[in-house]
Amino acid sequence: MSGSSHDPAVPTANLPSFGFETTLADEVPGVTVPWHGAHAPDPRVLILNDGLARSLALDPAALRTPEGAGVLSGSIPPAEVATVAMAYAGHQFGNFQPLLGDGRALLLGELRDDRGHRVDLHLKGSGATPFSRGGDGRAVLGAMLREYLISEAMHALNIPTTRSLAVVTTGEQVLREGGPQPGAVLARVASSHLRVGTFEFAARREGLAQTLADYAIARHYPEIVEGAPEDRYLAFFEAVVDAQASLVAQWMSVGFVHGVMNTDNTTISGVTIDYGPCAFLDAYDPATVFSSIDHSGRYAYGNQPAVLGWNLARFGETLLPLVNSTPDTAITALTAVLDTYGDRYRHHYSTAMALKLGLADDGVDAALVDDLHRLLTDHRADWTLTFRALAENLRGNTAPFEALVPPDASGNWLERWRNAVSARRQDLSSVADGMDRVNPAYIPRNHLVDAALNSATEGNLEPFERLLDVVTSPFDRRDDRSDYALPAPETFSAGFRTFCGT
Repeated sequence: MSGSSHDPAVPTANLPSFGFETTLADEVPGVTVPWHGAHAPDPRVLILNDGLARSLALDPAALRTPEGAGVLSGSIPPAEVATVAMAYAGHQFGNFQPLLGDGRALLLGELRDDRGHRVDLHLKGSGATPFSRGGDGRAVLGAMLREYLISEAMHALNIPTTRSLAVVTTGEQVLREGGPQPGAVLARVASSHLRVGTFEFAARREGLAQTLADYAIARHYPEIVEGAPEDRYLAFFEAVVDAQASLVAQWMSVGFVHGVMNTDNTTISGVTIDYGPCAFLDAYDPATVFSSIDHSGRYAYGNQPAVLGWNLARFGETLLPLVNSTPDTAITALTAVLDTYGDRYRHHYSTAMALKLGLADDGVDAALVDDLHRLLTDHRADWTLTFRALAENLRGNTAPFEALVPPDASGNWLERWRNAVSARRQDLSSVADGMDRVNPAYIPRNHLVDAALNSATEGNLEPFERLLDVVTSPFDRRDDRSDYALPAPETFSAGFRTFCGT
């Protein structure tokens, strides 16, 4: 198969040099299809992550040229390699779909970052592919800027994530429910785009699962290769279980709601992928759902750890014949690993909460955390503001926390927490400073994201750029940006919903 040809209006003689490699397509050809992006009438780089570009040995100035914009839009194929669309399956809202794949995306190729790690450069919104299932393969500007903003905010929060290199406008209008919107393509970077859904696809094709597993182990968990254990596929499963348990614990610690935790959005590497209907909590409530398509609340904030465990069970099923040729033996071995997921998640979450509460990194009394959750739920307290307010409480400023939870309700909990902090015999001001280093002052507040994306769609990028500047330095309090730390007005939060943008 081949895709559409490059844009004839843009010369290709001066294409930027990327130095791409294609190990996935070369070593596991069954999960990719050669394909070209669609024609973009007028591709222009709207926003570029210069620092990320330089870390990939790419020249930002070259990427901003018409030729660079053409490649980053998918309109011009890079000179070195053939681009591909990736195939995968997946459980979407619990229902198995045997063939999904990159319906509007292309893998341009693989690069090495400044630490020597292999990464993918991948496009989103570059046009229809053999996996589009009737869709137009396009993306709109607002949705691509959302992923750029939130993925870079997550990176600044030290949460494993795909990164965003660029948003390129295509010079065309894309029709969506709300009417025509500016078309755009996101260029994103990931340690890979291998997903549980990739393995669900491979498991149904003879011989492909083992080839894919060997490739994934070598790329993401080389220590398993070096040890060369006989049970390397079981060790692989355990590594992914732990990586994902750590990831979802970090989501929960910052109040992040992914919104569409299908198995095709669960990575093998343990990084966050696909920022469609995602959002962050304001008022703490485990039942919070923002996604317009999650009618049952399957992917509510408080359900995320359990859903991730369910997704990992689906991953384990794909490895059964690799772990042992005797099904019962394989099931027993994989189940024993999967049964550790709950403890792994609780350990990672306890460690994160201990740091957030100024209790070092050796865990925290679960009852203290559970009681805090109840307090915040009962009083609809803002999750992010809570931990900055607790740091202020240690400095002697009680007003911020009292504004979130009335003193008559919080007194007992505050006494228990302060006693736990004091038991470590550290200067309280120093503890508060340490809390501020792990508890963000700024997150991508939903009302601010919504306003910035609306302005950008109308042609004014300034609110987006200001918000991006704030959320990519989330721990640095800035008095001139105090309004960025405030929760949304009640009138906004009551009916707020997020959308996939497809």
